[in-house]
Amino acid sequence: MTTFMQKKEDVSRKWYIIDAENIPLGRVATKAAHILRGKNKVTFTPHVDGGDFVIIKNVSKVVLTGKKLEDKKYYNHSGYPGGLRVRSAKDMIERYPVEMMERAVKGMLPKGRLGRQMYKKLFVYAGDEHKHEAQKPVEMKVN
Repeated sequence: MTTFMQKKEDVSRKWYIIDAENIPLGRVATKAAHILRGKNKVTFTPHVDGGDFVIIKNVSKVVLTGKKLEDKKYYNHSGYPGGLRVRSAKDMIERYPVEMMERAVKGMLPKGRLGRQMYKKLFVYAGDEHKHEAQKPVEMKVN
């Protein structure tokens, strides 16, 4: 018996939607990364992008547990001397909730060409509205 290896031509993709309201950031991000990689399918192959499309809505209402609102920091550097910008999680969730979720999911995907390809199938929205109704996304529950 041989090991099954999926080909990129044989991949069938579905659309899933996750409602992030009152759910911890990490739980939503791990569920999304799991689906984007294709680990929820029996045909999972590590070197093939066999994942599905993921829509995450209500990101502005996501929850951070413990003292993360004050303690957690997000760093950016422009590459120039003195170009470090530090933002707290509280600032990020108030002003940039979409970027906060995208960073969390992107950090859980593989690094390199394959991870960038998987990341393109992620769509994040701060509110309840999204523009993917035509794809008929399936509601995905997060434990």
